[in-house]
Amino acid sequence: MVHVFKCGAPVLDFVGTLRARRNAVPTEMLTSPESLEAWFRESGLVDGDTPCKPSDVERAIALREAVYLLLVATLAGDDYDAAALELVNGTARTPSAVPQLTREGRRVDATPQQALSSIAREAVRLLGGPEAALLKECSRPECTQVYLDRSHGGRREWCAMDPCGNRIKAAAYRARKRTEARGASPARAASPSRSRR
Repeated sequence: MVHVFKCGAPVLDFVGTLRARRNAVPTEMLTSPESLEAWFRESGLVDGDTPCKPSDVERAIALREAVYLLLVATLAGDDYDAAALELVNGTARTPSAVPQLTREGRRVDATPQQALSSIAREAVRLLGGPEAALLKECSRPECTQVYLDRSHGGRREWCAMDPCGNRIKAAAYRARKRTEARGASPARAASPSRSRR
């Protein structure tokens, strides 16, 4: 697989196709029509090929950034950006991917426009429904993934254990070890032990 799906909803994974947004040079995953086709297929949004053109990639990136602005506003409790809201709602109003029943089972084929409409509709459903209260941004500063926290008690702090959770835990471990090493300095070691009191 080319893409990563760890945020709890395909629309959030779609937003995550621009990784490390706060870095000087974020990592763009939608770099070609083929990468967008791969995302549609790997996400399970469509079952077959969805031939894309460079203009479809431009539309996908515009939609992704509009959804991201709405997510950030939701997390901050701010008003929605009007242009972002119009783009998401306008895309959601167009025909979406439609599942069909075949002898082999359920199958979804879609044009790029239909696939993007399905993503916009999921954004509307997520942001306009009860799951919006479960949205969080990963606590690893280098990561900007927004995810659904369905953990018991809502205590999840990162988008996924690998790599973010592992990196946060490793950094905390190294910080504890540095603190312990400073605490065991020669001057401190020569002082009377507090445990004898």
